[in-house]
Amino acid sequence: MNYTAILYEVEENILTITLNRPEKLNAFNKEMQDDLIDAIDRANKDDEVKAIIVTGAGRGFCAGADLSAGKDTFNMEAREDRKGAISEDGKIDWSNSAVRDGGGRVTLKMYECLKPIISACNGPSVGVGVTMQLAMDIRLASEQAKYGFVFARRGLVPEACSSWFLPRIVGISKALEWIYSGKVFDPKEALEGGLIRSIHAQEDLIPVARQIAREIIDNTAPVSIALSRQMILRMAGAKHPMDAHKIDSRGIFARGRMSDAKEGVESFLEKRSAEFKDSVSNDLPEYYPWWDEEEYS
Repeated sequence: MNYTAILYEVEENILTITLNRPEKLNAFNKEMQDDLIDAIDRANKDDEVKAIIVTGAGRGFCAGADLSAGKDTFNMEAREDRKGAISEDGKIDWSNSAVRDGGGRVTLKMYECLKPIISACNGPSVGVGVTMQLAMDIRLASEQAKYGFVFARRGLVPEACSSWFLPRIVGISKALEWIYSGKVFDPKEALEGGLIRSIHAQEDLIPVARQIAREIIDNTAPVSIALSRQMILRMAGAKHPMDAHKIDSRGIFARGRMSDAKEGVESFLEKRSAEFKDSVSNDLPEYYPWWDEEEYS
């Protein structure tokens, strides 16, 4: 696929997705939504991709939604691609897919991803610019980064599934504080609040992100990473530790029979680097997926 709003570059098993509308501070639009969804799908199917870094072109990460439509930016009745949800008598079919917010489509796709995702936030990220990062696993910031959950200041509400992700990352109290105020804050506050892992000089941001990705790629089994990512994310809402025990047990039993586990033990005993051969595309165990897919309704 030829992308119009992102760059897709794979080097040494690391996919770098660059939000690429620098003249608009990488503002989010329908093309960026579609590009990101396709890119994650593509990476999921490609065994050469073992880690993903997301960053922005130019001086910003993502300035939020593209506001070029002015006051009608969020008026879905004014958009041709959203009119299917409203009947001739003015009633809204809330289950119609035309109601769905674009940021949520992207973060749900990231949630389903089988590869680790690292955010390298190189500049301002507000609105969907910050909420899309909540679905990424490790969040890094440059000294020029800024964050803002500005929805209430625009007469809106949080989107991109951030009401699910944000409190799980920073806690309910901090999530509400940032959402209530709608303020834009610096990376130091983001670090203190638990939103990001670390702050780096601009020139060090991507090298550090690649170093983290490299450590994962060079030392771990891709199938184990894929399963572990889904286990941790999906157990965030489990009602009892028995739910985790069931999946942990299946995972240990299934992976213990596969070549990666044998190689992992042998390489450790022989004091050498492991060479894991199982692939995400072909060797996920038969119990995967263990959940029922959620449908929009």
